[in-house]
Amino acid sequence: MQYENVVQGRFLSRPNRFIAVVDIGGTETVCHVKNTGRCRELLVPGAAVWLAPGVTPGRKTPYDLIAVDKGGKLINMDAQAPNRVFGEFARRFDPLAQEVRPEYRFGASRLDFCLTRPDGLHLVEVKGVTLESGGHARFPDAPTERGVKHLHELIHAVEQGHRATAFFVVQMAKVTDFAPNDDTHPAFGAALRQAAAAGVNVVAYACRVAPDRMEIDRPVPVIL
Repeated sequence: MQYENVVQGRFLSRPNRFIAVVDIGGTETVCHVKNTGRCRELLVPGAAVWLAPGVTPGRKTPYDLIAVDKGGKLINMDAQAPNRVFGEFARRFDPLAQEVRPEYRFGASRLDFCLTRPDGLHLVEVKGVTLESGGHARFPDAPTERGVKHLHELIHAVEQGHRATAFFVVQMAKVTDFAPNDDTHPAFGAALRQAAAAGVNVVAYACRVAPDRMEIDRPVPVIL
């Protein structure tokens, strides 16, 4: 996954969850934040950030904030990036997939992907992970009832005889492991453990990240 015409800036403030004020070459610029999570440990005043030009003509924010340096660790924080990189990775993840269908309606939810295999459907819900401490990646960084709902849909998929995977894209390199963030949302952790016990495949992959690109790299241990 590649971005075009990326520029570097310095984070100043985040007036609300949708926008950030960034210094780009000495000019204060209002940018769109492509992540509605809290990201408090990432967006700190003075942090180096990277921005890509917006693609919607005439919009008020000329750039999207896509990556940030956290103590020397480059983290992609574009909430749309995990689905994009999984779409590129899907057939490597499941070599029997004949078709990769995004935004698949299942039950009462729209799951991120349906991989069509000769032996049936493989439903995949993708979650992006930007929260890290001491090399330990965690999700979520804010309560997500929608995330809990998706896990229950994956359980229903397994009960109906389908394959199902909760796929966590860790949007950085050099992490030791992944676990649910029970301190922030214990219900999500409980639902993830329930899903794993029911036969849902729970995996996490670290990424290779540069200011202008991201790609899935390697699996990391999942601790439940």
